[in-house]
Amino acid sequence: MVCDYQYDEETQRMRVNCLGCVYGSSHEDFDVCMAQTISKLMELKRVPSRIILAREREYEYDFLEAKMLLEIANAITKIRMEKIASIKNILADPRCEKCAPQRYAFLQRLINDIKYDPVEAYKQLIREIRHVNIILKKTTESGQSEDTELCEKCMEHYLNRALTPIRNVLDNCRIIQLSKEDPNASGRELYRKIFHPSIRPNFMYTSFISIPPAGGELLERYNMGDTQVEIYQVAGKVRKFYHIVPPEFKLNEAEYSLLDTARRYLGRHEPREAELTEPASFRESIYNISLDMLRDLTKSMNIQMSEKRMQMMADILTRYTAGLGILELFLADEKIQDIAINSPVGSTPIYVLHGDYEECETNIILSREDAESLATRFRLQSGRPLDEANPVLDSEIIVPGGRARVAAITRTLSPDGLGFALRRHRDKPWTLPLFIKNGMIDSFSAGLLWFLIDGSRTLLIAGTRGSGKTSFLGSCMVQIMPKLRIITVEDSVAGDCQILYEKN
Repeated sequence: MVCDYQYDEETQRMRVNCLGCVYGSSHEDFDVCMAQTISKLMELKRVPSRIILAREREYEYDFLEAKMLLEIANAITKIRMEKIASIKNILADPRCEKCAPQRYAFLQRLINDIKYDPVEAYKQLIREIRHVNIILKKTTESGQSEDTELCEKCMEHYLNRALTPIRNVLDNCRIIQLSKEDPNASGRELYRKIFHPSIRPNFMYTSFISIPPAGGELLERYNMGDTQVEIYQVAGKVRKFYHIVPPEFKLNEAEYSLLDTARRYLGRHEPREAELTEPASFRESIYNISLDMLRDLTKSMNIQMSEKRMQMMADILTRYTAGLGILELFLADEKIQDIAINSPVGSTPIYVLHGDYEECETNIILSREDAESLATRFRLQSGRPLDEANPVLDSEIIVPGGRARVAAITRTLSPDGLGFALRRHRDKPWTLPLFIKNGMIDSFSAGLLWFLIDGSRTLLIAGTRGSGKTSFLGSCMVQIMPKLRIITVEDSVAGDCQILYEKN
């Protein structure tokens, strides 16, 4: 049912079903969503590692954001358990009964409003405290009489026994503390600064941080087809921030619904065993099935959509069924050299080695489900095991837009489980003139190497991992005359050599 939740004891994740909800599915934009989540945390009485609000898009809040919401839930529970808003804390004397209904109604409304908008509720509380202090001051200045003494006593009792204790409880909440640092924020603006959920479509597990880093300086922006890439320099951090916006995160609600329906139908397709051994033909088959299915669904659901848009959505479906998911978009970027997915998967983002900005942190976080899916795919394609007895797997992958060498590790070599490193092969081989252009060698060194190669001299190329041995060897092979026969002996065929084979 709508707004029902499930708590996974193993992963400590709370998942809330928001499908069909007339409101929204994010805490920072919808007060009802925040109130419902706080109510559930009051039942749960523990901090989940993640809070997931599942709709066409899934909004995932991390541990610290869940902890802030639990603090509000605990504050409400404490106020109720200690009966701070009770009648005895409102009235100091039965003769002050005429003020009781108004005060009691205010406190009950305040406690209820804390769930929906804790910051606004806190501001209402501060205004009430200020109002009571003003009345106390006026009562003192007006002179002492029996009525004024009674009113003053009642006001002080209300202030000290009800308002101030509630304020003290809320002051310990992180959300309230952050609101004091930005007193001019209005509406839900402050919550949009506090909460930064990772967002993903409900047909994938990969988490995506949609908002660029706060205070980041934009260094470069470029596009790869429908995918936008932005590079930021973040103050206080050595690494640059690689912010990628894939097309699947820019769909509207109708397109998400259409894609989800197509994915469910596509899940019933059972490929033949022969297709699994040939990834290229299997991928083409899935693409054609996806495109035909989208055409049929748009007609049956009466959705107007261009052929180009349907092809883009078919690409997305193919990427997340027969492909490597979002990793394919990284491999399509010609400026990326290495991709690192560190263990434990799900706790750290993907890191990339950029040709212009060196090592960068990205806004994409793979889940454990993604990691297991990748490991299974690499096992199938390579025909090699990856388990505790064989904790290392080396393979080669070819996807539209890029080729890469893959190294995967698991227990026992990696205590925290699966980890991956992908080295992207350059689309065009390195040459000596390219090395000169990029300042790696000078023209004299290039000429000397050409002279040695032309003279059939023996060369030893050595270096550490990632030093550029294969790239340098490829540039040397280009200098060999095409009429000569080249024999290579390799553990795995490198990208530059493969290009030479195809051309010659």
